[in-house]
Amino acid sequence: MKTRAVRLYGENDVRLEEFELRPITSGEILIKIISDSVCMSTHKTILQGAKHLRVPENVAEHPVIVGHEFCAEVVEVGDKWKDKFEVGDKVVMPPVLAYLGGPQTVGYTFEEIGGVSTYSIVYEHILDNNFLMKLNSDCYFKGSLIEPASCVIRGYKASFHLDENYDHVIGIKEGGKVAILAGCGPMGLVAIDIALHGNIKPSMVVVTDLDEARLNRAKSIFSPEKAKKDGIELIFAKTSDKDELLEISGGKGFDDVFVYAPIPAVVELGDAILGFDGSLNFFAGPLDKKFSANFNFYNVHYAQHHVTGTSGSTPEDMKDIVDLISENRLDPSVMITHIGGIDAAIDTTVNLPKIPGGKKLIYTHIELPLTALTDFEELGKTDSRFKVLDELVKAHNGLWCAEAEKYLLENF
Repeated sequence: MKTRAVRLYGENDVRLEEFELRPITSGEILIKIISDSVCMSTHKTILQGAKHLRVPENVAEHPVIVGHEFCAEVVEVGDKWKDKFEVGDKVVMPPVLAYLGGPQTVGYTFEEIGGVSTYSIVYEHILDNNFLMKLNSDCYFKGSLIEPASCVIRGYKASFHLDENYDHVIGIKEGGKVAILAGCGPMGLVAIDIALHGNIKPSMVVVTDLDEARLNRAKSIFSPEKAKKDGIELIFAKTSDKDELLEISGGKGFDDVFVYAPIPAVVELGDAILGFDGSLNFFAGPLDKKFSANFNFYNVHYAQHHVTGTSGSTPEDMKDIVDLISENRLDPSVMITHIGGIDAAIDTTVNLPKIPGGKKLIYTHIELPLTALTDFEELGKTDSRFKVLDELVKAHNGLWCAEAEKYLLENF
């Protein structure tokens, strides 16, 4: 059958193409990709081509399908899996196939499966290792956000503190103070949500960002008043001043600091505001392989400062996010600010750092220029479909929602 997909051939060489997809074997499953969330990692991959760790050296002869934050529907099941999967099942998967013992990753490595495609083949080894997961949801877009959200929760699990015996206590400090630096981007918003509604409750969450529009949007989504009712002091601060942040912390610094921008000054600020036994997680992935920043190792020794870095997530992390979403404790729709069709995927990914806002969501079976949710009202003056979308989004506090997605898929 035919599939359309965005394929990487090399550095800055990415193409939207239609090609023949072979029939599946008895041990494989054919999926129809519905939505894929554009990741900054894919932007970096396009810039690097075969130089990227996860991209094969022969990518020019064997182009790979990009995209790894997808949600799909099962359309054909090989005989081996007919007792486990059915046509119509919604499915998601973690992209990093660690069980292969190398850097092989969906969206970077393979020719027949990737998020920015209309149809993809799920290989037998993926299914054998239980990497294809069913999703019980009334929409697809939440499935596309499970993978990025699971990367955030992986960062929370990487934080640690020491007990009186110097044993590691995994996770942020219960009742402690959390700082999320440069935290009003799409991933930062999930970090705020997890800090407020995760399994470990801090007493204070301070979120910084120098972009006033992003800061204001975050304030409109997460209410300090509501957080206070849950016993958490939530503070938004447009600052990069060490002394101001230390004063907010009560002078003793923060127990857990998350760095959401690959900027040396932000890393150094995080180091400067750590309290005793504080843990810093460097979440933001730099493009520069020589990226570095000053870190106070006197405090590593005497003040028990810790630093961790995380990239990607595990199947268990994805399951944890699915549970938080199903319990209505986490709403990943806070990440989405734009939608578009498969025809918008290349320009969006290539120019991602230049496009303001949060997550850009691609629906692979429609054609639509990348469109901000905030533009629906103006577009609705000449296109009644956008008028309906605007009303649906506004009814959900300006957030993308299942009703809007359903209308989009039926009318575009």
